[in-house]
Amino acid sequence: MGSPRRARRAAPLAPPPRKPMALARRVSLFEREVTVRLAPVAVELLHGAARILSEGEFAGDVYTGSTMLTVDLARTSALISDSPDSTTAQRVAFLYAADERCRTHARRIAVSEARIGAGCDLSVPHVDVESRAKGPEVHLSLNIEAQRRNA
Repeated sequence: MGSPRRARRAAPLAPPPRKPMALARRVSLFEREVTVRLAPVAVELLHGAARILSEGEFAGDVYTGSTMLTVDLARTSALISDSPDSTTAQRVAFLYAADERCRTHARRIAVSEARIGAGCDLSVPHVDVESRAKGPEVHLSLNIEAQRRNA
């Protein structure tokens, strides 16, 4: 009988040959950029979670008032996937100020609160919207000036 057969060793695999880098013979006419903005549901979620404090008074027929909305992001943690921390609050405050949907909704809140405080209908309302963050809270200041509506 002959000697037992030995298993053959497989030759080590060589790495595949490298392909040369592709040359760019064509270019796109469009530059792409990634944008970050508040999600559509964010407006309702933020305003729904806000504590509201309003004050104001008449000087003649002109009503001047202020409404402060305070949103503690920790209160929304069960509904949002983002961390309810100061970084998120800063980002929300920055994006809120630039978002027309947010400002429009905030104006509606300010006018509604002013009508309640004034006890009458108001016309020609002018609302300034300011937003800032303090820790995990977003503070929205809505300052309104409007005329008493004459019947």
